Amino acid sequence: MAENIKQMYTKQGYQDLVDELKYLKLTRREEIKEQIAVARGFGDLSENAEYDEARNEQAKVEARIQELEALIENAEIIDESAMDVRSISLGSVVKLYDEDFEEEITYSIVGSNQADPLEQKISDQSPIGRALMGKKAGDKVTVTAPAGELHFKVLEVTRANH
Repeated sequence: MAENIKQMYTKQGYQDLVDELKYLKLTRREEIKEQIAVARGFGDLSENAEYDEARNEQAKVEARIQELEALIENAEIIDESAMDVRSISLGSVVKLYDEDFEEEITYSIVGSNQADPLEQKISDQSPIGRALMGKKAGDKVTVTAPAGELHFKVLEVTRANH
């Protein structure tokens, strides 16, 4: 069996996992049970699209519950208070100057399970995230990415919760 790898989370990131698990177990499971009960009332289960859909949704929710339980079990919450707030680490909010596109961009550095590029949340394991770790305001960073080399200057480093 594969060894479970500890995943780093900010306190907020960990709480988001716990909150989603609680919602799925206490609320979503009950909603799906009701949908299945209603769909059973429509008759022949072999041709019952509502029943099939409710059962598929139930399977998705149960799979996500198992995934969340594993993530929580293997989570390691970082102690943000003990960190040097001036250097980039998990939980940092980083304002960068993109020297190639001549524009400013702000990223939040999060654990890989929290990454959401559309929300400017990048993983500490992504090419840009890895290159930024430990850097401070004023540092220049070159990132080798699939699209080629990217060049940034770190303008500001702050903490997400401060």
